[in-house]
Amino acid sequence: MSLVRQLLAVELKSMQNSIAKAAIMTTESTHTLAVAHQAFTHFEQGLATGNWQAFFDMLTDDFSFWFPIGQFHGLNVGKERAIAFFHYVSEVYSDGITLTLDRVTSNETTVVFEFRDQGLMWGNPYKNRVAVSFDVRGDQVCGYREYLGSDGKSN
Repeated sequence: MSLVRQLLAVELKSMQNSIAKAAIMTTESTHTLAVAHQAFTHFEQGLATGNWQAFFDMLTDDFSFWFPIGQFHGLNVGKERAIAFFHYVSEVYSDGITLTLDRVTSNETTVVFEFRDQGLMWGNPYKNRVAVSFDVRGDQVCGYREYLGSDGKSN
């Protein structure tokens, strides 16, 4: 076999491997996105109604979350800690809050939802911009991070 043919055969094999890896990554990404979207639907329902059970059912036992402020500031570990946090959220927004989803970004293991929310916080008008990140393992969410801040017009 000539050198050119050998080089072409090696290049073709490399391309085939890359295509196979991309197909696997696409399948993983699609699954991650589907699981995260389902969890986000339950998350949104929890924020609106205070009924979090469907969301809790999607969390792993070793679920961890990061929150930027307050009594849950920093890294929190364990499903029970998450349940306490989201029940606290329902106390803060006792009339519920509504979301307007702006953007979704994802990769093989993580999905980020950017949204605007509004409602009453401790009985006072509240609006904000938020990004939440869901880490997915199998058919469950194993991690959550929340980032919030005003756009200067929401408050």
